[in-house]
Amino acid sequence: MIILAGTPIGNLGDASSRLIDTLRGADLVACEDTRTTAHLLKLLGVEERPKLIALHEHNEDALAEELVERARELDIVVVTDAGMPGISDPGYPIVAKAAERDVTVTSVPGPTAVITALALSGLPTDRFCFDGFVPRKAGERQRFLDRLGAEERTAIMYESPHRLADTIEQMAALWGDTRRIAVCRELTKLHEEIRRGTPASLLEWARAGVRGEIVIVVEGRGAEAMSPEAALARVEELVESGTRLKDAAAEVAEATGLSKRELYEAALRNRDR
Repeated sequence: MIILAGTPIGNLGDASSRLIDTLRGADLVACEDTRTTAHLLKLLGVEERPKLIALHEHNEDALAEELVERARELDIVVVTDAGMPGISDPGYPIVAKAAERDVTVTSVPGPTAVITALALSGLPTDRFCFDGFVPRKAGERQRFLDRLGAEERTAIMYESPHRLADTIEQMAALWGDTRRIAVCRELTKLHEEIRRGTPASLLEWARAGVRGEIVIVVEGRGAEAMSPEAALARVEELVESGTRLKDAAAEVAEATGLSKRELYEAALRNRDR
């Protein structure tokens, strides 16, 4: 089978006993960097090191079919340098190919910076999305943030420390003080730091220079930003998905602060047109 195994994102103590047992029992470990994984195995006390094979963004598409076929006879563990495979790291093509070929895939869950940052952000956690890395180029980043401006869920993304100030500056220009963010740095490591506030309030700190691995968590668009027209469209979306009109109007009213009765009556008028 294929076993996706989560590795520590900074603190070795987060390695589970199940992870260690899985690595000890592996026939083959496909890893992002063989040197990094060899060092991890040594730190975890895996004395009889399994065979390691490099699996990274440049070769994973080509290797996926080979590894999946070998997994019919062997236990192949997939790891990355840190966190869960497939989350902005190698892993997805192997899982997709294994599903296509009916090869068993399971996981040894472990730490991931996405969920860790979300939990620590102080922002709503009931609905969220993950957007990978913020685009490098200024124009693409601007379009990315423009789209993010309409996102109602809490959004999580990775960013490079040397581009952090530019990204926060663009956020401040777009949203001013209407959106909260949390910048999570070096999660689970010695110098872990969580900075919370609006983009404008964090800009000076970011410009002073920030090091380490960065996760940004962005508050979703607030109720005050939803127009009556957008709220009505949301009611109609819920109805189309099977929600009763009365319940849909109540749900959107609670989320936006608008009148349930007015939303309900507006939706009825639209039906009669």
